Formats: sequence, structure tokens, C-alpha cells
Amino acid sequence: MNQVRDIMSTDLVVVSPQLSLRDLLELLADKHLGGAPVIADGKVVGVITLDDIVSFQASLPAVPTEDSEEQSWDGEPRRGSVEGDEAVATYYVDLWPDTGAELPERAAALRGPEWDQLSEHVVEEAMSRRLWTISSDDAIDAAARKMQELDIHRLLVIDEGRLSGIVTVSDVTRAVAEGRT
Repeated sequence: MNQVRDIMSTDLVVVSPQLSLRDLLELLADKHLGGAPVIADGKVVGVITLDDIVSFQASLPAVPTEDSEEQSWDGEPRRGSVEGDEAVATYYVDLWPDTGAELPERAAALRGPEWDQLSEHVVEEAMSRRLWTISSDDAIDAAARKMQELDIHRLLVIDEGRLSGIVTVSDVTRAVAEGRT
């Protein structure tokens, strides 16, 4: 039991390049995964990981994307503080209809502009097109060395041009801990 085939995962979750990043996050969270191969027309075209999504999200403009010294978010001119006016915080209360909602209710409502940016983008925009692969016949220590050298967490197992599994750092660690190497 010293080959990648002995420890690799073969029950794979694969995704389409056209899957929204929001749906991908929900899938990865549901399956407790850190990434997945991206398949189009029966071929591996990339890999998408949580790190890829975080990097992509960080590259997007923050919401709101515009702020003007002269205007408020609703387009009205900002006004100076005048004695007798409502407290400044009430300005923000008026902006969001769910202001009175409890925090868990607001967090569960993923449809506001602050939350829904990822629904507007697809896997293809954030995935890595570089494929790090290994054969199922290769030794486990070769897989471990390759992942360490490349500073990656998973290798796609490709045999005869087809995806046959994935081997991860966790798979290698588990095999060593269980004395299977």
C-alpha cells in the first residue's frame, strides 16, 4: 500500500465552469470540501478552491462601489448636522428595510447587494487553469513531495488522460497516521 491509488478519493464532486460562485460556496460548505475539479465537455479544464474564491472576491470592488462627498446613498444631497435633527444613525436605519431584523435573519438573507456579488460571477472567472496532476501508480511519498514543493493541497489523479481521483494532503496525513504507508 504505497501507491496513490490506495489513498486517493474516487467519489468526486466536480463542477461546471458556468456554476455561480455563490452556488459553488454552498456546495463546498455542504460537502465539507476545500475545492473541486472543473469539468467541461468531459474534460478537466481547471480547479476551483476556497482560496481562489477569496482571491477573486478580494479583487471585486466593495459595496457600495461609489461614494460621493456631495451625495448620500439615496442620491439626496447630504445635509449637515443641525440641532434638533434626528441622530445620524437614523440615516442608516432608513437605508435598509431589514434594519429591525435580528442579525441571524439578516445574515440568512443573501439577496442584498452586499451579499450577492458572488451570484453574479461564475467558476470560470475564478478557477485556476493550471492542473497539478499525478498518476494513481505513483508512490504516496512522490505525491507528498510534489504537494510540498508546489505548496498545494491537492493533486488531480489522471490515468490515461482521464480524471480518476484526487489525492489531498489530508489523504497522505491520514495514511501516515494510520500506518498505511
